[in-house]
Amino acid sequence: MLDSFQESPYGQLLLNWAVVIGSVLLCLLVLPTRFPGMELLGVGPNWLLIWVVAWSVNRTVFQGAIAGLALGLIQDGMTSAHPTHVLSLVVAGVLTARLQKQRYVKEDFISIALIVFGMAVVTETITAIQFSWQGIGSNTLGAYPTLGEIWVYHQRIALSSAILSSLWAPVVYYPLNRWWERIKLPDSA
Repeated sequence: MLDSFQESPYGQLLLNWAVVIGSVLLCLLVLPTRFPGMELLGVGPNWLLIWVVAWSVNRTVFQGAIAGLALGLIQDGMTSAHPTHVLSLVVAGVLTARLQKQRYVKEDFISIALIVFGMAVVTETITAIQFSWQGIGSNTLGAYPTLGEIWVYHQRIALSSAILSSLWAPVVYYPLNRWWERIKLPDSA
């Protein structure tokens, strides 16, 4: 039954959407979870960043930006909208798509892990910049951390997130990439 479903173009498209949405939901469910051995200095892997990189590596800049926008809005809905996750995930999607289009990297585990490592540092830096902007111009003195405090924490958080996210990147990338290679949709959803 699954083979006949996959043979029709609409069946392939529907099945692809189910895999895409299912994988995003799985990443969203795992995001707040801290399994033993999956956190470093209180920071866990950024599963949505890993998904955005896995999606964007074979797609256009626009598709990478849309994926970052959608997942950023979902993450803002799950957590806090201040600072927003949209900006950092859009930047990660765009940069990943641009990097692949320039053919600087090949599509293998090491390259994906390195891309995720770099994008984790970029996304955490964007978040730290947004935190530093929150304190500027506020009337409540001492309510927000100082710029020096933010950047000290940023170093720990960025490095921890980058290490963990790059180590766990193949867990998300490999099955999704195999699926997308298997179905070979010309306009992959």
